[in-house]
Amino acid sequence: MSFEKSKELYNEARKYIPGGVNSPVRAFKAVGCDPVFIKSAKKAYLHDEDSNKYIDYVCSWGPLIFGHANKKIIKSVEESLYHGFTYGAPTKVEVELAKLISKCVPSIEKVRLVSSGTEATMTAIRLARAYTKRDKIIKFKGCYHGHADSFLVQMGSGGLTFSTPTSPGVLEDVAKNTLLANYNNKEDIKNLFNTFKNQVSAVIVEPVAGNMGIVKPEDGFLNFLAEITRENGSLLIFDEVITGFRLGLSGAQGIYNVKPDITTLGKIIGGGFPLAAFGGRTEIMNLLSPEGPVYQAGTLSGNPIACTAGITTIKMLLEDPPYDKLEKNTKYLTEEMKNIFKKYSIDVYISQCGSMFTPFFCSEKVIDLDSATKSNTQIYSKFFQGLLNNGIYPPASQFEAWFVSTAHSLKDIDATLEAIENVAKNL
Repeated sequence: MSFEKSKELYNEARKYIPGGVNSPVRAFKAVGCDPVFIKSAKKAYLHDEDSNKYIDYVCSWGPLIFGHANKKIIKSVEESLYHGFTYGAPTKVEVELAKLISKCVPSIEKVRLVSSGTEATMTAIRLARAYTKRDKIIKFKGCYHGHADSFLVQMGSGGLTFSTPTSPGVLEDVAKNTLLANYNNKEDIKNLFNTFKNQVSAVIVEPVAGNMGIVKPEDGFLNFLAEITRENGSLLIFDEVITGFRLGLSGAQGIYNVKPDITTLGKIIGGGFPLAAFGGRTEIMNLLSPEGPVYQAGTLSGNPIACTAGITTIKMLLEDPPYDKLEKNTKYLTEEMKNIFKKYSIDVYISQCGSMFTPFFCSEKVIDLDSATKSNTQIYSKFFQGLLNNGIYPPASQFEAWFVSTAHSLKDIDATLEAIENVAKNL
């Protein structure tokens, strides 16, 4: 494959855009090559500026559950465009989308629409602090909740007790109120609640982690979080920006039968357009301005074009739920991947949940960030580059999720497996 036009564009982009990209993972630095610039997409395929074609397993990081440029979504958006792009005023479609979300996600009685997952999680934390009148939050190593200051922290020298910023510009005074624990570790959570009695406003968690690669909760872990937060007067926030409507109509909370106090949503609820939301119990949500004192605002919040795409997507999911077939196809892909790696004596642990999965190049089960980072990232880089050259577009990082859409046919999956075998021979 030739990537000359992408290289030219990347060199040009770096003159005007920091790092040449508008989101860091797009730079492909974790996989040791330059990014490809996408020109168009249709169904399960991407086409780059050099006219290379790829079977896409990124799906814009999850929202494209029906694949690229779905005809029904395009039609609904086209009709909406002729009425105007944005008003900065209330619309009927905002109400319709809010009703659909509340119908599908039982824990959400009221919902506020925003433009990004970061906005949703940032405001969910503000709301939790206002409701509980406490400052501290607990998050888990490896769970990503956007780039708000409260989330850009790492484990400090004091272990679980103190946290330090991971980005310049994040104040120590902000970082000190974010406590860190290991995912799937109940003892960490117990210790934090014992150490910081009556100080923890909320525990925020990806119920199925997607930002250290796919890592599933151990049996009873999410129920434990619900119990301990309730016992301590704290709130439980499920970050379902990735899993919401991807794992099922009620998200991960429906799969695992756990009801959080606040839920954040994104990706799929915009049908591929910039849209996110957070919602929860009425008594909590009524603290939001203009009903209550907690301030949040946004000119593009509830944008009519994004809402229209989201309504169409959710209605399609309701009319003909694709989840069983998606999981069946994803399991077929991952099981055959395992067989290929075994054939060539390559250590791999594939974590799969619904239509999401991650192959980790390690021999042990991945249950948290520490075990995830034991994966051989050098092998993943070679794997990624090999697949790219064989017409497959996987995530440009070992620690990201792969996504399967309804647009992926069995023929596409078999072509993917053939490419994987071609690459595995040389790993």
